[in-house]
Amino acid sequence: MSEAVRDFFDGLARDGGRMLRQVRGTVRFDVAGPDGVDRWLVAIDQGRVAVSQGGMDDADTVIHTDEALFLRMAHGEVKPMSAWLRNDFTADGDFRFVIMLERLFAPPPGARHPRTVGGHRGPAGGREPW
Repeated sequence: MSEAVRDFFDGLARDGGRMLRQVRGTVRFDVAGPDGVDRWLVAIDQGRVAVSQGGMDDADTVIHTDEALFLRMAHGEVKPMSAWLRNDFTADGDFRFVIMLERLFAPPPGARHPRTVGGHRGPAGGREPW
C-alpha cells in the first residue's frame, strides 16, 4: 500500500476526531491497490478515533474503493457523497457512515468555512447573515 494511504490513516488516528464528537461505530475501508486489497478499520467513539490495519473485523459499514479514488477523496479533490452516488465506490452496511465520510476527508482545495464567506461573526456581536 502506498505511503500516502498510510499517512492518511495515521493522521486520522492522531487528530481525526474533532468533527466526530457525536459519532460511535466502525468503518472498514477495503482499498484495492496494485498489490491487492488492504483493509483498514476505523473505530470511532465520540471523537476518539482508533485505526488498525488488516484483519476482517466486523464493521458497521464497509467501504470498497481503489487506491486512486481513495487518495483523491483524502486530498479533497473528490467529494465522497458525490463519488458514492456515481457508484465510484460501494458501501455495505449502515448508510450514516457514508454520509460521515465528508467529515473524515479533507475539504476541497480553496474551500472556506460558510460563516467566513457570509461574514457571520457569531451571536454576541457582528453582522447577522440575514
